[in-house]
Amino acid sequence: MSRAIEIPATDGTIDAHIFTPGNAVGPFPAVILFTDIGGLRPCYHEKAQQVANNGYAVLMPNVYYRDAQGSVVPESKSFRDPDVRPTLLAYAGHLTPEAQSRDFIALLNGIDNEAEFADGKIAAVGYCMTGAFALRMAAEHPDRVAAAAGFHSARLAEADDPNSPIHVVGNIQGHVYLGHADQDELLPPEQIARMDAALAAAGVHFTTELYKGAAHGFTAKDAPSFNATAYELHLKRLALLLEETL
Repeated sequence: MSRAIEIPATDGTIDAHIFTPGNAVGPFPAVILFTDIGGLRPCYHEKAQQVANNGYAVLMPNVYYRDAQGSVVPESKSFRDPDVRPTLLAYAGHLTPEAQSRDFIALLNGIDNEAEFADGKIAAVGYCMTGAFALRMAAEHPDRVAAAAGFHSARLAEADDPNSPIHVVGNIQGHVYLGHADQDELLPPEQIARMDAALAAAGVHFTTELYKGAAHGFTAKDAPSFNATAYELHLKRLALLLEETL
C-alpha cells in the first residue's frame, strides 16, 4: 500500500513515497527510510513495504531530487554498472551535510502534513551512504528522532573526515542500531571501533552487530552481494528497534 507525494524543500521538490500496512487504519508511527546510493528502485519499494507491514507509515524520499525525479538507475541496469555509477557518485556528491540538514527539515514538515503519520517521535533508517544520514538526522533533531538505524553503512568514521557523523553523535538522545557486514571494505574494523567509542563516550543507547559472512550491500536484492539470511536478520533487528522506541 503506497502512494507518491511531493514535499516542498529549500532546494526544490522532494518526490517521495508513503507506505502503509494493508487493510489497516492509520495514522501510524513514522519511519523515514533512506535508500542506498542506487536511489529509488523496486527492491527498496519492497523493503519499505515490509517495514510498513509491521504497523508503520514509511516515508521513502528520493535523495537525488535535486538532479532527477524517480528512479535514477535505468530499467535492466544495475547501480553498480560502470556506465551508471559515475552519475550516482556525482549526484551523491551534492548531498553535503548542509544539504542533508535542509532535507531533514523538509521531511519532518512533510510527515507533519500527511494524514498517514501519527504525531510524536519518528525513526530514521539508512543503508550504505545513508546510514550516516540517519545518525545525522537523529543528532540534529534529538527531540523528534527516537531511533536511528544503519545497515552496511559506508565510511561512517574515516579518520580526519570533517563530514563524518562521528562529530555530532553526542547530540543523539534516541536509540541507535548499526548492523555491519563483517566483510565490508567500505567500513573496516577500525571505523566500526571509532564509531562505537564515540557513541559510548557520549552515553548513547546503541547496539552494534556484525553480520557474519555478509558483504557490503547485503540488503540490496539487486546487488551480487545480497545475502538472504542477513537480509531477514536485518528486518528482525529493525522491527525490534521500532517496537521498542515507537
